[in-house]
Amino acid sequence: MLLDVGIVFAAYTGVKLFKKYRENNKSKSISVKPDKQLQAAALEEAAVNETKKQQQHYLKMSAVSAGLAAIRNIYTPIAPLSLGVFTYTAIPKVRRFEKSLIKERKIDGYVLYFFADTLTLALGYYFTAAVAVGLYHVGETIITNARDNSKKMLLDVFEQQQPSKVWVLKDNAEIEMPLEAIAINDIILVNAGDVVPVDGIIMDGMATIDQHTLTGESQPAEKGRGDKIFAGTGMVTGRIFVKVEKSGADTTLSQISQVLSRSNDFVKTNQQLKGEKWADTAILPMLGIAGLSLPILGPVGTVVILNSHISGLIRVIAPLGTLNYLSVASHQGILIKDGRALEGLNKVDTVLFDKTGTLTDEQPKVGRIILCNKYGEEEILTYAAAAERQLTHPIAKAILKKAEEANLTLPNIEDSNYKIGYGITVNLDNQIIQVGSTRFMTMERIALPSNLEEEIARSHRDGNSWVMVAVNNKISGAIEIQTTVRPEVTHIINGLRQRGIKHIAIVSGDHKQPTQKLAESLSMDSYFYDILPENKAKLVEQLQKEGKTVCFVGDGINDAIAMKKANVSISLRGATSIATDVAQVVLMDGSLSHLCNLFDISKDLDANLQRTLMINTVPGVIIFGGAFLLHFGILTAVTISGASLLVGVGNAMLPLRQIVNKKSQSGSPNLSFSEK
Repeated sequence: MLLDVGIVFAAYTGVKLFKKYRENNKSKSISVKPDKQLQAAALEEAAVNETKKQQQHYLKMSAVSAGLAAIRNIYTPIAPLSLGVFTYTAIPKVRRFEKSLIKERKIDGYVLYFFADTLTLALGYYFTAAVAVGLYHVGETIITNARDNSKKMLLDVFEQQQPSKVWVLKDNAEIEMPLEAIAINDIILVNAGDVVPVDGIIMDGMATIDQHTLTGESQPAEKGRGDKIFAGTGMVTGRIFVKVEKSGADTTLSQISQVLSRSNDFVKTNQQLKGEKWADTAILPMLGIAGLSLPILGPVGTVVILNSHISGLIRVIAPLGTLNYLSVASHQGILIKDGRALEGLNKVDTVLFDKTGTLTDEQPKVGRIILCNKYGEEEILTYAAAAERQLTHPIAKAILKKAEEANLTLPNIEDSNYKIGYGITVNLDNQIIQVGSTRFMTMERIALPSNLEEEIARSHRDGNSWVMVAVNNKISGAIEIQTTVRPEVTHIINGLRQRGIKHIAIVSGDHKQPTQKLAESLSMDSYFYDILPENKAKLVEQLQKEGKTVCFVGDGINDAIAMKKANVSISLRGATSIATDVAQVVLMDGSLSHLCNLFDISKDLDANLQRTLMINTVPGVIIFGGAFLLHFGILTAVTISGASLLVGVGNAMLPLRQIVNKKSQSGSPNLSFSEK
């Protein structure tokens, strides 16, 4: 029997030496550079397909090995053939053992199971050893297929069949061209029924666009001249001409796919990592217990105890559930870059909202313009718009939109010095133009006229804010910025309360009066005003020191520092900022509508992970106890462990079943957990 073990090791050593010999010969041959056009995704898919093919082959051979082992028990002449097939199927498992022990220099579950299988073979339990090796291949096959299917479903929500050719407007003529030949600033034609192939701006025409792939909203949106449009969205009705801004790998759709692909590297949650750490810590004690039990239980009982360990199960099952819940979120237009953030939401007890552009409408409006000295409304608006021209803050956009509506021609700026969170100073026609808040003017030692101070105070009580415009260090005018609360905010705040959030607050760089009024109208627990970007991060740290788990919800670059400090960060900037957004979670529709759903998904993930730990742990306890109390045989232990693997994978796949059922019932890509 020990001879059988020796033959297996000798065969593995021979295969390894032969493989090394072949690799050395290949390295001496002339290398061929791979085709640069071959995409990484295609290479990855080819590798996965090859792995699947090999695993299917080993599954079939494992079945043959088990059959031969069973026959060997009653017909010994086939022993050499049985051992040969067993050795062939065992090589991948021996290779995995060597990787853990030699290359990674750690004793993990693979090492422990290898010892168990070696003892099983040495004891002459050929059929059981063959089944154990077969279950290894079953597990590897299940996990590979499940991961691949989960990843495809995760990406599927963002993928539609892109056209190979598009119609391009050239010299007032429509010419059909390959999609890869499209250049930036080309004008392409998109008709009803087409999938938009590029990111761009509508130059002419009207259309109804199905953009659920990016926003999770099932209702199509009306789009017209000047509106942005994204690759992967579908044309329901209409005919539009689109100026190309991004194509191919640069499109938002492609960037989303890249983010989702990278998210597969972060599907291990903290709960799983703790489970793995616990399992790894228990390996050496388990080996010790198995050794001490040898005189009491005998070699069979020792092998049973070794098979009771759960490390192999928890490593392969737990990430699947996280990956599938990422897919659930994607079907609702929620892009999650890190599975740990989704898990972390379930522990959040404090939510901080940025005010402007998050709780209020993304685009505020310009109200009154108050004049000082000799300047007119158009001059004040021109100065402010010229200074804010290069900025993307909602207030800057409001001023630029007002200037555009007034058909103003904006002069070029000679020099600029933008102080984030304060204001901006520019040089224009030998004049110094300063645009910003009253605080900025105070810092610049520019006095406000008394009548303007009174008007600003009244406006602040109404929840509005002001942008001051100074020319050569004197206030020349003021622009009122009117904001309205997003229609979904009240519902979302109530929903967060129902989900156990204890503290909800506003964090704003605005003045006290408008911030306080908004906080009171929304029944916030607290509010913070006149907060500069760097101080937002300090506020997050202060709350964390008080023992709170903080989620920060923002929309702009001013929130980036606070987002990095928060336990979980959520952005509302949507599909236009995927490449640069620092948040862990992006609400693709640019609103708060799916925020409560996000917390529900996190809660469901936590429940799924709890079941996963139980599914992994309980069978191990049963096997361990059975070794001492019921004198379990090795085959019984292996069978229970294999059944646990199947049940665990089934539990991890539950979210995907919900998606499939929802699609089949309504044809809708969206899944609301409140409707489960």
